[in-house]
Amino acid sequence: MRFRRVEYPVTAAEAVTEPASPAVPWWNRRGTWATGWLLAALWAAAFPVVSSLETHRLWGTSAALGYAAAAAVSYVRPGPRARRAAVTVALVGAVVAPLLFLVLTGRAQSEVDVIERSGRLLLEQGTPYLPHPDKVTDYTPYLPAMALLGIPKALTGDHSWAARLLGDARIWCAAVFVLCLHTGRLMLRRNSATAPRTGRRERIPYGTAVAVMIASPVVALPLCVSGVDLPLTGLCCLALAIAARGRPAAAGLVLAVVCSLKWTAWPAIAVAMALLGCVAGRRAAVRCAGTVAAGATLLIVPGALLSPAAIVEQVLAFPTGRGDLPTPAASPLPGRLLADLGPAGWYAAVGLLIFGALAVAVSLVQRPPAHLRAAADRLAIGLIVAFTLAPAGRFGYLALPIVLMVWARQADPREPVPSLLVRGARPGRAAPVVPSRGPYAPAGTGGKR
Repeated sequence: MRFRRVEYPVTAAEAVTEPASPAVPWWNRRGTWATGWLLAALWAAAFPVVSSLETHRLWGTSAALGYAAAAAVSYVRPGPRARRAAVTVALVGAVVAPLLFLVLTGRAQSEVDVIERSGRLLLEQGTPYLPHPDKVTDYTPYLPAMALLGIPKALTGDHSWAARLLGDARIWCAAVFVLCLHTGRLMLRRNSATAPRTGRRERIPYGTAVAVMIASPVVALPLCVSGVDLPLTGLCCLALAIAARGRPAAAGLVLAVVCSLKWTAWPAIAVAMALLGCVAGRRAAVRCAGTVAAGATLLIVPGALLSPAAIVEQVLAFPTGRGDLPTPAASPLPGRLLADLGPAGWYAAVGLLIFGALAVAVSLVQRPPAHLRAAADRLAIGLIVAFTLAPAGRFGYLALPIVLMVWARQADPREPVPSLLVRGARPGRAAPVVPSRGPYAPAGTGGKR
């Protein structure tokens, strides 16, 4: 028996097509990397031309060469190995080389000398403040815990290159920053095994992202020339990571340390408490607040009792532009421009600052952050409002909120899934799932309550 082959027409819906090749993510394209490093090189190259500070000019020269070399490596050789090589070149040119040169030659911004002097005074007289400052560099606009980073310099001295390297406050500021980021990442990874997932997008590897962030001008410049805000940044990231895991006591201890460095970190307390309220309940938030109050009291009060007038003048009045001497933090931000108009302008800037702080506080109550990214974004918004509307400020202060937002997006290996706690749910137990609006609504609910 013979069979006859019959061919039927194939419709468009039934046609089989070859699977399309997956699109290359934006961060994996060599053009993106080369363009980013080239822009960083142009930014760094402007410092030798426009800056009057020697440390900024030296950093700009070295960093511009490093960024340009990284751009060339990224463009000539594609692939992960070339990307890692470009990041290494940028780190050497923008961080390692200028930092070693500035440390070994004794060049630094005045903040480094202030921290190291504070450490010496803390060992000698129990308080890091000079009783009668005569010039701007005699002021110590930091809370007492910042002096701890200057103690290594007081112990090692300045007799050899090894002593300079081990005692420089910038080295210890950078070490605290990197250690805090690493610890926060480990805690988040430890918690991710039992956390719900909504699918993972392809993203840049965490190690590469952190290396790029450190090599970028946002972190590399302050790391090399001053480093004073890096411990603050790292501790804020670590505190939010611990709060996202629902550990109120540990988060409170970290917040106590960070709030004893500079009073500009105090908004982190409210954000961490709001995050803990969503993750672990109100009792955990109250426990965190009590731990912060007790720890900060132990770190601040002894120095305040020994020199109360110095703290009021140098820590509160001087940074806000109300001290006996004008503050060098005079970037043309809106708050500073208003303060330059006279007393009325200064009060207007303070009024806007208070209004912005109240707006952020209301947002924490009405819509508290339920995961790390939301908390980091909320704290970053509050800090941006504070730095732009403060009567005195610098553009460099904005590095803190930028690092917060970038690190939070790379450190948490999960997609953000808000905690849906309901009335009656106990911390430590899984709360019943409640339909909610938005992309996190369970399937079949239609996004309705």
